[in-house]
Amino acid sequence: MPKVAYSDEDKQSIRVQLVKAGLELMAKQGIQHTTVEQVYKKVGISRTFFYSFFSTKEDLVLETLYWQQPKIIEYLQKLMSDPALSWRDAVKKFLHDCCYGEKNGIAVLTIEEQQLIFKRLSKESYQMFRQKQHQLFGNILECFGIKADAKRINLFTNLSLTAMVIRRALPDTLPLFVPDIADETVDFQLDAIVDVLEKLKTAPKIFNDGNR
Repeated sequence: MPKVAYSDEDKQSIRVQLVKAGLELMAKQGIQHTTVEQVYKKVGISRTFFYSFFSTKEDLVLETLYWQQPKIIEYLQKLMSDPALSWRDAVKKFLHDCCYGEKNGIAVLTIEEQQLIFKRLSKESYQMFRQKQHQLFGNILECFGIKADAKRINLFTNLSLTAMVIRRALPDTLPLFVPDIADETVDFQLDAIVDVLEKLKTAPKIFNDGNR
């Protein structure tokens, strides 16, 4: 007979399984191509039971993104403490692995996914996402050994997300870009970002007055 009663511990375990399954699917095939049905079937529960945990797909997406944040920091810390990697190599590898998230189990929102998801978010959910995003990118900068003030966090957020979004957008969303050199384009962007970060690390006051 099917189980009809779940303890709080059971429910928490199932919730975590749903988030993990969502992250695995979204990282590999994108958020747009990941359905609620795929997630709950992967975990082995019913559609009705799924919606007792998440009222919408967007709620699952947000929790998935939040859940992966400490995993990202843990991975970064591992890279930064690797004696075989220089500071620059560790930073670039981290950014590279985020850009190619589908190969590394990291979910990255495409342009279309950002538009679809955030059109459906409440003002409170949007503000919460912004706060958690700000905290994540600040923590990343701190792991790099860079003081994470608001200006640096905002700059790093835009620079890194630009590289990630452009990489994911080629060629479908940005048809006038040249897809044949997508990897070379990403590599160039990442070198430029690491150059900026290296300057911030060695000359911490470089952006304090708003000028380079």
